[in-house]
Amino acid sequence: MPRGRYSLHDLHDHTPLGEEHFHCAPGPSGWRYVSQTTSPSGDHLGSVDLALDELGRPIRLELHSASWQVRGAALEGVTWVRTDPTGAHATEGNVRAHAFSGTSPAFLIALTRLLRLTPDSPETRVRVVTFTDPVLAPRTGDQSWALVNSEAHATDNGPLIVDEYQVSALDTGERHTVHIAGDVVLAAPGIELEHLETPPSPRPTD
Repeated sequence: MPRGRYSLHDLHDHTPLGEEHFHCAPGPSGWRYVSQTTSPSGDHLGSVDLALDELGRPIRLELHSASWQVRGAALEGVTWVRTDPTGAHATEGNVRAHAFSGTSPAFLIALTRLLRLTPDSPETRVRVVTFTDPVLAPRTGDQSWALVNSEAHATDNGPLIVDEYQVSALDTGERHTVHIAGDVVLAAPGIELEHLETPPSPRPTD
């Protein structure tokens, strides 16, 4: 069960946004990721609980941020309920999308488990609903993913396969690179792996 800590930074000026303390593991029904986020001063900011089925589809999502809450799942696309800090108002949403997205590295891992790309795969288009911090506002957008390189690195626990993905936001044309080993993000825009207690779990193969 990989367990560790990511540091999160602003995408534009690299200002520290805090840390995400996580653990994740494959299970009989798929994969689960649980984390707590803290501010640079150590205050609690929110949490993520994401469970995927064996095909990489989100069967349960629960997000907390600034007293806002989102619960979601794959249902006729993706469906969610967003609750305000008072708990008095809840709004439902449904979009013909493939997955959820957001600040957490969990969503990058989830997309790789959904897409199951190989270096021979063509660029693959995916529609996601992104929940933006801090109020978890939903935004729908299209991305393009390609696995451009996959390399084995020697470690004390055997070879570690590091996958390099190129991700494009189709609405802006922005492109960036994501490096992932199994179910751990090594580096991505705004994300750095600071500490890892146990090796990543291998990524699923068909």
